[in-house]
Amino acid sequence: MEKVIIIGSGGAGKSTLAVKLGEVLGIKVYHLDALYWKPGWEMTPKDEWKLIVSGILKKDSWIMDGNFGSTLEMRAEAADTIIFLDYSTLRCLYGIFKRRIMYHGKTRPDMNEGCPEKLDWEFIKWVATYKRKKAPDIQARMERLREQGKEIYHFTSPGETARFIEKLSNNRRVSA
Repeated sequence: MEKVIIIGSGGAGKSTLAVKLGEVLGIKVYHLDALYWKPGWEMTPKDEWKLIVSGILKKDSWIMDGNFGSTLEMRAEAADTIIFLDYSTLRCLYGIFKRRIMYHGKTRPDMNEGCPEKLDWEFIKWVATYKRKKAPDIQARMERLREQGKEIYHFTSPGETARFIEKLSNNRRVSA
C-alpha cells in the first residue's frame, strides 16, 4: 500500500481517513480539494489541474483523497490501492452539516487558505443523490480495477473503516 486514492461522497470522511492512513503508513497525504480550490473558491484550470495531479503521481508514494472525475482514471491507474467510502446518504449529509458548523467562518485543515467552509444547495443535492447516481458507476469501476490487480476496499460504514485502520495499525506494529 504505497499509492492510495480515497473516494466517496462529500461528508463521508475521506480527508479524515487520509490523515489517519498517512499516519499509520508514513505516507504523505494530498488533499485534492486543497490543491484544486484557490483562495476565494476559484477553480484551477483543467490543464493546470492535470499537471498538478500528474506531478504527484510520479512520486514513489502518496495518499490522495477526493473525487474529481476529470483525473480519477489517471489516479486509479497509478494507484495500487483504492478505498471507496460508500456510506449511507444520511450519514454523509450529517457529515457535511457537522463540518459546516465546526468550521463556520473558518477554513478546514484539508482546504486551501481563503476557502472558508460553505454549504450551498448544489452541494447538498450532490451529496443527497450521490449514492443513487454516482455510487453504482463507481462500484462497477472498482470491480474492473480489482480484475486488473488493484487492491480495493469498499467500506459501507464508519465502523468498518475504523476496524480497517485499527487492524492495519496493529499489523504495522507487529511487523515493525
